[in-house]
Amino acid sequence: MPRHAPNCVAFTGKDVSIEAMAMEGSGAAKWQCGSRRWRSDVAAVVLKYDATSWESAKPPRYFYSRISRFGSIAIAAVDAGGEIRTARYTEGDGEPFASGPVFQLKLPEITDKTESVLVRIERPHSVPMLSEARLTVSAKHADWTQMDVMLLAIVIGMLILPFMFDVSFFIVLRERFVLLHAALVVTMMVYVLLAGGLISVFVKLPMEVIAIGAPLSWAIGSALAAFFLADFLEPGIQSRAMKHAVIGTAAFTMLVPGICSFQLAWMHPYDDQLYFYAFLPSIIVYTLAIIAAVRKGSRSARFIAAAWAPIMLAAIERLMRGLGLYAAPSTMDQALYLATGIEVILMSLAVADRFLAIKRERDEAVAEAELLEQLSERDPLTGLLNRRAVASRFERLHAAGFHTFALVDLDRFKDINDRFGHRVGDEVLETVGEVLAGDEERTMIGVRMGGEEFVVLLRGRTALQRAEAIRQTIPRRISGELPGLNRPVTASMGVIVVPKMGGNVKGFADLYTRADAMMYQAKESGRNRMCYEKLTVFDSAPPKSRPVRRAA
Repeated sequence: MPRHAPNCVAFTGKDVSIEAMAMEGSGAAKWQCGSRRWRSDVAAVVLKYDATSWESAKPPRYFYSRISRFGSIAIAAVDAGGEIRTARYTEGDGEPFASGPVFQLKLPEITDKTESVLVRIERPHSVPMLSEARLTVSAKHADWTQMDVMLLAIVIGMLILPFMFDVSFFIVLRERFVLLHAALVVTMMVYVLLAGGLISVFVKLPMEVIAIGAPLSWAIGSALAAFFLADFLEPGIQSRAMKHAVIGTAAFTMLVPGICSFQLAWMHPYDDQLYFYAFLPSIIVYTLAIIAAVRKGSRSARFIAAAWAPIMLAAIERLMRGLGLYAAPSTMDQALYLATGIEVILMSLAVADRFLAIKRERDEAVAEAELLEQLSERDPLTGLLNRRAVASRFERLHAAGFHTFALVDLDRFKDINDRFGHRVGDEVLETVGEVLAGDEERTMIGVRMGGEEFVVLLRGRTALQRAEAIRQTIPRRISGELPGLNRPVTASMGVIVVPKMGGNVKGFADLYTRADAMMYQAKESGRNRMCYEKLTVFDSAPPKSRPVRRAA
């Protein structure tokens, strides 16, 4: 489809009308033909299209250009002999369509006598709006082909999946950088939809909304990228000064280009160039921050460097076009959109890598905490629970059915240490620990209270019989595993059975005191035996018996 570029351009004041520009010899026209430097900081720009461009083809019917804000547009068809047909439009008359980030306006009637078409744009806020302005024969046909639009849709598809990953990661990880990356992905999706013109496929938005939304979403996304960078790098990688510089640059990027994005009338002389120049600090600071982090061995920074290099190069190219340093078709933006998709995918891999690293660190920390907790609640020699561990859980254990409290004390254990040494004494204690280690049915819990004193909690109908069996097993196991001892190592046991807690029974400490009394009774009775007591606990005092009345 033929598309015609302007042959000449003129930069004029606000008071110079399109009719004055059309009059030969009026002195109003100061055309620049051939090489030119585009400017958007003037009151009005007039584009001239000579009819020689379409002499052997169908005459154009539409004007189109990149979406941007402007004051008004006047289009004049100038015929030989001086006849002028003019159409005037406001910003609201522009019709965006899905063939790139463009809008179109209908030309006045073009006849065989038409020598030129003039387009006067008042208060243009964008250089590409001037450099990419074209005339075309068919409505809704601009620089982009259907394949170009399909590529844009593919980029949007590339952005959706990382966003879903971020949501999933945040549910598990609850890290701020995951939310920042999700927000960054959303802003990039909005930017591609608006700046690429794909939004017009789904909904008809006013041109003003697209003209503001596209640069604003890029400014917000650039700021979010900095916040993400500051939060994503491993702790200790960034110096405090560099982190402050990144965050400060992010705030500047959100504020200055963000305000310029609205392209207000009073900002017209400088908002376009200020918008692009304001990104230079972010490009410099972000690059320095990444380089510094990579030099310190940051794995996350290497991911960021790989992801951000293409998009920074494409952004610099777009910046140069935005400043009017050179002109190029809008299809060059495809490189920026594609780089955006690549960036988000690579950064999603980086987030996943960091997710796994943090999860691994947290799992190790939890395992270490559990180990420390076990060490703090376990006797290091026998591996049994210690008094602190069982006392804190005793009420729950009793409620779970551990109603039998057995206190075990080795008989004349001091003599073993004195005759055979503490090493042999420790081996005796380790053997007792093995006997009291518990069973597969989880009906027994062994506790080392200290020295040669142990507690065994049991549940089940045969708990009392099993307590006695344990006591008798101790000397057999010791003699079997330590044959060097020339005498048996027996144990005395005091047992308290309390089916129900309450009344005068205060808990672990009270039962320990009662079991200790039973254990000493066993020792006084000759050692190597068990004494037990079964307590009956009432919720309230039993009723008093009533006196019996006898007949007189």
